[in-house]
Amino acid sequence: MNIHEKYIKRCIEIGKNGLGTTAPNPMVGCVIVHDQTIIGEGFTSPYGGAHAEVNALNSVKNPNLLSNSTLYVTLEPCSHFGKTPPCADAIINNKIPKVVIGTIDTHSNVAGKGIEKLKASGCDVIVGVLEAQVKEHHKRFFTFHNKKRPYIILKWAETADGFISPSTRDEQKPVWITNELSRQLVHKWRAEEQALLVGTNTVIEDNPSLTTRDWNGKNPVRIVLDKNSRLAKNVAIFDGHAKTIIISETHEAGNRESYDDDFENTHPSVNREFLNWDLKDKIAEQICTILFSQDINSVIIEGGRQTLQTFIDEGLWDEARVFKGTINFTTGTKAPHFSGSLFSEEKIINDTLKFYTHD
Repeated sequence: MNIHEKYIKRCIEIGKNGLGTTAPNPMVGCVIVHDQTIIGEGFTSPYGGAHAEVNALNSVKNPNLLSNSTLYVTLEPCSHFGKTPPCADAIINNKIPKVVIGTIDTHSNVAGKGIEKLKASGCDVIVGVLEAQVKEHHKRFFTFHNKKRPYIILKWAETADGFISPSTRDEQKPVWITNELSRQLVHKWRAEEQALLVGTNTVIEDNPSLTTRDWNGKNPVRIVLDKNSRLAKNVAIFDGHAKTIIISETHEAGNRESYDDDFENTHPSVNREFLNWDLKDKIAEQICTILFSQDINSVIIEGGRQTLQTFIDEGLWDEARVFKGTINFTTGTKAPHFSGSLFSEEKIINDTLKFYTHD
């Protein structure tokens, strides 16, 4: 590993601190090095806040060292005004002579413009250090901008005999297949992604909260496919604890006939939105279009089987995280059928967790 790779690797490490808070911005990491010593570090603030380069610059205790330092950053510094000023300008104004970049930013507002601005100012710029690792780190951001859809994670738990739910149940609540630690891990994942999505039957049968109640993190946007507006007004997803988007074929703007007239009075804090869409063909593709329009750059598809299988059959997924428990149902709803490349496997007490990538 050469010296540039060493510091870009550090940028990736600290950039991960922004996972779950920076979206739709990328979780960039940045370090500033003077005489082989790191004098500043920063990662992207929660959306709307300062970018990694600015946070790294502000962390330097002796700014006089900047004119003889090298700035390392995972992604090309921005060159345009958004919610914050251009990071390329901040680097230039601080007279940093050398910048090492993991990879070019493919966003149309940047796409080489930041590099051009730095070079035009006389800055020595190196691009493409640990590029494969950097692109993996920024996979959500690149998928969103290059494929015009969110990064899609499939998640389900299946029994030892291959079922995701029993044929009958006594109550309107989840029938647990995995142990408590596995379920807590799922809540951690929810805090790391921008949204999660389920179908109508999952809400009707399980009445899930779809929050991060077992993990200290933000709640994701809850998205429910309710084609025929079958959801009752008292289901848990309308508790106001997180933004909830209902995608329906029957709800027109202002039409809430499937809900009681006093819904708004009894649920004053509900942050919900109804989107009307024709979901008769290429459903997963249409959902991706909807989520892209909502600036959602990552989503966990949590079920049920029909919803998961729809994304699998249309080839619209990036990774799958599959738990296998030790109990058996004998009968019930079978786990989705899919093909992917296994890249990791681990044990969580008696549960097995497998990670797959889409071939």
